[in-house]
Amino acid sequence: MLNVYNRFGRLVVLVALSALANVPGWAQSRVECSALDSKILKAPVRYCAFLPPTYDASSVAKKASSHDVRSYPVLYYLHGLGDNEQSLVNTGGWNLIQDLREQHKIGDFIIVTPEGGSTFYINSLDGRTRYSDFFINEFMPAMEHRYRILQSSRGLMGISMGGYGALRFAFAYPNLFISVSVQSAALMPESPKDLNVAINSGLGRAGLLGDVFGNPIDLAFWRQNSPYVLARKNRALIAKLKIYFNCGSEDEYGFDQGASALDRQLVTEKIKHEFHLYPGGHNLVYFLHHLGETVEFQ
Repeated sequence: MLNVYNRFGRLVVLVALSALANVPGWAQSRVECSALDSKILKAPVRYCAFLPPTYDASSVAKKASSHDVRSYPVLYYLHGLGDNEQSLVNTGGWNLIQDLREQHKIGDFIIVTPEGGSTFYINSLDGRTRYSDFFINEFMPAMEHRYRILQSSRGLMGISMGGYGALRFAFAYPNLFISVSVQSAALMPESPKDLNVAINSGLGRAGLLGDVFGNPIDLAFWRQNSPYVLARKNRALIAKLKIYFNCGSEDEYGFDQGASALDRQLVTEKIKHEFHLYPGGHNLVYFLHHLGETVEFQ
């Protein structure tokens, strides 16, 4: 059975929802959480789908008329390291998004949040964890078959590790997405040589790289997945994307330096984007404080 959450994060029984859906005037956003059995990753991958209030109402209306059922834009949200597919519910982010909708600051769209583990949302150097292949070739097609999604209106959003993943997906596959907005993305402008020194010293953010990029970091592999390199390589197509990112100026991992470097690069390459460096660190208080504008951008 699917786990279903209302806007307050409470479990809701599917049978009750089915009954309520037949009550005239009923319309409530809801969250479905389940798992996709991945052939690529050879394991089930959990996910949540946040459905707007009109999603079920549209289905009910379809039964009573000859009008086509409505499809929705989708926002793929990638969580940070140490979190999971339910992070929007667990942190209170979903409540903030609901408030934005009730204030008419955002429209109706579907948010899908996959479980990302510690993969950085890429294929690992050793080839054992092909997360990028899974996301592009298996997860998105499955979600867009399961839900009424407009494939021409895909957006990406992410925090920290998920911010890195969202930027990498957007810059590597700009033909698949129309927008990307991230917070405190795990961007590291240092050379792999410098990062290898940090890894060996057990310093801060270097420890986040773990088994994904290799130890020592493989230079060619690092560049292959670098948002900086991909932005330069695909700049003609990336110029068509809507791009937004912010970061705290006191980010404990120094990701503010990485964000500023990306800003300078995009300015130099005349790629339109929106960037904000705000007071704050790498923590939930900062994320929630600026989540609203990150979502509104979409």
